[in-house]
Amino acid sequence: MPDAGPKRVVVFGTESTGKTTLAQNLAAHFGAPWAPEFVREFWDVKAGKITAADLGTIALGQMANEDRAVALARRVVFLDTDLITCTLWDDVLFPGACPPWVRAEAEERAKGVALWLLCDTDIPFVPDPQRSFPDAAGRARGRQLWCEALEQRGLPCVEIRGDGEQRNRLAVDAVTRLLAR
Repeated sequence: MPDAGPKRVVVFGTESTGKTTLAQNLAAHFGAPWAPEFVREFWDVKAGKITAADLGTIALGQMANEDRAVALARRVVFLDTDLITCTLWDDVLFPGACPPWVRAEAEERAKGVALWLLCDTDIPFVPDPQRSFPDAAGRARGRQLWCEALEQRGLPCVEIRGDGEQRNRLAVDAVTRLLAR
């Protein structure tokens, strides 16, 4: 059963959908902490050489980032991605290698999330050495995978679309409604 701590909001979606920017903007708007995506930092430390053997370490780092932000939060905390995203990428990049404990922990942590902000792929792809699927077909497949992950679990979600300002407005409105409950 989820605890009664701060409301957790996951900024969710495939790569290059503005998750980090949105998480930072929401944290600033609401005066709340946010948890960065761990794998970006890990990628830099490993000089881009990530293997299936690293998947558990990545999950632990993501969990630690989330837990630090939650410990600082009062009403709400914003998570730039989550463990479900880790399992999705594990399956795409290292089929069959996701540690079972990561899947179990992802499901357990998902129960404590109050809202998922699903970022659409309707903004331009920004090239980055950490990104894998810049073409339209790859982006569409990523969007489909992330949507299905939420739908299959029946998780509460608001789709975030449009330009930067529209995305911010949709997200702020969704979080404002969440906090008013």
